[in-house]
Amino acid sequence: MKRQRKIALLLFMSFVLILSGCAVKTKGDVNEPTSNPTGNNSTAVTDGSAVEIELLAMSANEDDANIVRDQLTKNGFNVKVNLQPDYGSFKSLEDAGNYDMSLNSWTTVTGNPDYAVRALFKTGGDYSIHKDPEIDELIDKAAAQTPEEFVETYKQFEEKLVFEKAYIAPLYTSQKAQALNKQKLNADSVRISKSRSLPWEEVDFNDTAKRDSEVLVLQSTMPVLTSLDPIKGNDGSINIINTNMHVRIVNLTDDDQVTSEGSLSLNHAIADGNSEYYFILRDDINFAKIDNKKAVDSGERVGADDVIFSLNRAKDKNSVPDHRTYTLHEHIANVELVTDWASLENVKISGGNETVKAALEKGLDQKVTALVADKTEANNAAGKYQVVKVTTTIPFPQVLNYLAHQSAGIVSKKQVESINTYDVAKFDVNKDIPYGDQNTVTEGDSYNNTLYTSGPYILSHKNDYEAIFYKNPNYMKETKHDPKISNIKIRFIKDMDSGLSALRSGEIDLYYGLTENKYDVIKADSKLELQAIPSNAVSYLRFNTANRPVAESVDLRKAVLYSINQDEFLTFYGGNKIKAVSTLSPLVNTGLDLKADAAKVKEHLAAYKASK
Repeated sequence: MKRQRKIALLLFMSFVLILSGCAVKTKGDVNEPTSNPTGNNSTAVTDGSAVEIELLAMSANEDDANIVRDQLTKNGFNVKVNLQPDYGSFKSLEDAGNYDMSLNSWTTVTGNPDYAVRALFKTGGDYSIHKDPEIDELIDKAAAQTPEEFVETYKQFEEKLVFEKAYIAPLYTSQKAQALNKQKLNADSVRISKSRSLPWEEVDFNDTAKRDSEVLVLQSTMPVLTSLDPIKGNDGSINIINTNMHVRIVNLTDDDQVTSEGSLSLNHAIADGNSEYYFILRDDINFAKIDNKKAVDSGERVGADDVIFSLNRAKDKNSVPDHRTYTLHEHIANVELVTDWASLENVKISGGNETVKAALEKGLDQKVTALVADKTEANNAAGKYQVVKVTTTIPFPQVLNYLAHQSAGIVSKKQVESINTYDVAKFDVNKDIPYGDQNTVTEGDSYNNTLYTSGPYILSHKNDYEAIFYKNPNYMKETKHDPKISNIKIRFIKDMDSGLSALRSGEIDLYYGLTENKYDVIKADSKLELQAIPSNAVSYLRFNTANRPVAESVDLRKAVLYSINQDEFLTFYGGNKIKAVSTLSPLVNTGLDLKADAAKVKEHLAAYKASK
């Protein structure tokens, strides 16, 4: 009898062991189900060996966050996804270091590779959390090189940034796309550029008689605007707005070539040696201002003193509190007025025998008779012009791309100095109101719009639902750059599906920033038109480098890096994404490639666990 009981007990224990070997889980053992864009059925590791890691993202990027979560879960991570509703809350948590990795994207809106890396990865960069002398050295070395020379340097940069130190994990390069209501808008007037934001002044209605009576309705996902001072913000909330409110001394073409077309300069020239840059200015732009919520001509012309003031404050880290774009302009050594026209006869252009004088005068309706110091005395029709010279710290042709960036937008010296009377070193966020503070254009008790804008449009007022813009009444009048449509409204719509519904119902006229998995929605609607081109936008995971274990362990970062399977992103987006290695990928082909590698993940996770 005892023998039978002993056999029965052994059989029962064997049955329990078999059950535990099958890893049967109760509801409490398994993570709650979430959407699974990749379609794979990976299950979280729950035996205590899974490495805890937190991913910070915006709700607009939920699909990407879910793909990342599934890929990491499959490779031995237990992932907490922290989705924030908007950029402001996302950035607050990121700035506070409350994440292991954050889902970021970066668009090189200047079309040059230095912009793709300097602000993000150089010590002291506007958005950098890195302090790595080796990375810094490679960035600076490439900046001074020609395109033929810098490919190898940028390859070394990517090897160090991604594969050796795993500071980021790339996900993909995007297309740039927008959709428009072709029944209302003239599709030929709506540009799509690889880097430059949409130029509002060129957009037109099919029925041109409605330019003054109809409103052009656009959309944005971000109702909180970082700043309307162009040097104090560089993010999706204000890039397109500041680009259309502040003229620059050069622009970019749709394929990223530097041009004077549609800018404050009629011509520009690079002197031999690539350290001196000259710009001859037009005289047909006045600053716009707001009076009783309507745009009026301020009566102040945009001139050389405003250019000099704007570029000097752009390069000076201490010119304003919370300066976010100074590293883009740190190669500017000096900005000055040129008053001796004859002196330019002795300066040759870079790579040629032509003089700077001849280059600046080329194609002008009226030849130069005099250079004037006072902007009010400029009269292009009479041959009186202003010329500004920019000198760089080193030979640096990429400076022109930075001068096309929204942060180089020209502001009124007189107006900004009258508003920014505070001591920058003692700036009190609770008392001092800086020029461009979004609260000053937000309806309510704090409304006091003091903007002076040099661009084609000016923001009148906003609330949580919409922002109202009016054309600058004295902007390149009677030229092809004179804004076509008088009134523009931006509707703040936080999620894409709601935005697309608004486009399809006619509530908005153009959707800017369409993702690739929504192309079919546009193609299926006969009244809509899709515009899409390869972009300079790269999405990637950025690792916390200040706290948490991921900041200290390169093995932990590499385990995440080699868990990323970019092919799954490409599949999810219908083949409309492109593989990436870093933010340089759309601009420089280094020949490098990131491949998911489960064996490397296992190796680096084991090394990380052993080091704990």
